[in-house]
Amino acid sequence: MNLARRDIRHNFGRFALTTLGLGTLLMIVMGMAGIYRGLIFEATMLVDRVGADLWVVQRATRGPFAEISRMPQTLVDRVAAVPGVEQAREFVYHTVQRERDGKPLRIAVLGLDWPVDKGTWLPLVAGRALAQNHYEMIADRSLGLPLGERLRLGKDTYTVVGLTQGITDVSGNGFASFTVRDALAIQFDRPGEAIRLERAARETRTGAVDIGKTQPTMLERAGGPAAGIPVLPPSEISAVIARTAPGADRSAVASTLGGWADVTVYSREAQDSLLLMGVVEKSRRQLGLFRLLLTIVSGIIMALILYTLTLDKLHDIALLKLIGAPNRTILGLILQQALVMGGLGYAIAYLLGLRLFPFFPRRVVLTSDDLIQLALVVAGISMLASLLGIWKALRVQPNVALMG
Repeated sequence: MNLARRDIRHNFGRFALTTLGLGTLLMIVMGMAGIYRGLIFEATMLVDRVGADLWVVQRATRGPFAEISRMPQTLVDRVAAVPGVEQAREFVYHTVQRERDGKPLRIAVLGLDWPVDKGTWLPLVAGRALAQNHYEMIADRSLGLPLGERLRLGKDTYTVVGLTQGITDVSGNGFASFTVRDALAIQFDRPGEAIRLERAARETRTGAVDIGKTQPTMLERAGGPAAGIPVLPPSEISAVIARTAPGADRSAVASTLGGWADVTVYSREAQDSLLLMGVVEKSRRQLGLFRLLLTIVSGIIMALILYTLTLDKLHDIALLKLIGAPNRTILGLILQQALVMGGLGYAIAYLLGLRLFPFFPRRVVLTSDDLIQLALVVAGISMLASLLGIWKALRVQPNVALMG
């Protein structure tokens, strides 16, 4: 005769509601672990997918993700000329926020070095890669932009020609991929009045020096577009990404590039470390702390539930002792109930999570290791939580059964 099963059947309603509540709490614990893993995945996803062995950024910065990095476009040719470098590409990354249909639209802008990089490495789920140097974009589905959508950014309008799934930055913003020229145009776009005032200021400064007074054409050139003034550099990129040739010594290439006075070089692993130990470090620690606290709360609640259930059965436990039932039978009754409650709660948490986690605003990644770890923790909590009920049951005297 299994006393635990009979007791659960006798108080099925209360046991079911209690288990459901415990399962919901465990789902939150499971979700915290999934959000923690999702944060790590989103932080390192682009670095891992872009296929770069080395990241060349502005000297003494942690760019281009941890902080702003600004580099001249001519640096690409310098990097490509280093022995051991198979390919060097321009890289642009920044974030913009616009309004669409009355709601804020935050976009992580990624600049692709077209035509070398057309975005074919992106996980396209619809549409195609970039086919021209201007006015096309590949958007992630999280942005809510359908295929063929025309979106105005700055002074130009871009058409969504491809869609990706799950390509987001460390803040959860969906990526939109453009060519480098378009990404820079979006980043450094300014109102027409600001451009007019800048040209007027350049013309005034030029007219105040000797060369402006002796050469009228200089005044005319100073008041024109910035692209027509040779001494003004073009817009700067965020980084240069390099892929080393097969068989090349990556550390030797990095050492050569790191010897330049204007750049800092990071490997793919170092770039991941900068993101995890810098950009998302506090978020990771906070999620880990919440996960620990929720696990402790789950254990406390489970202990109180089992203690309450034991109090309700004191008369029955005393009667069992009176008829000569050994202590191991009473211990088995409480411990089995605890394990059944923990196991069913875990199963409810997992099934609810599969249904609800896809609707969370941030990515939730459930790994086998985390699920196994949580299962072992739940089993341990179940056994520890049963100790309070077992302690109370063992203190019950058999004569309590004769008191009515």
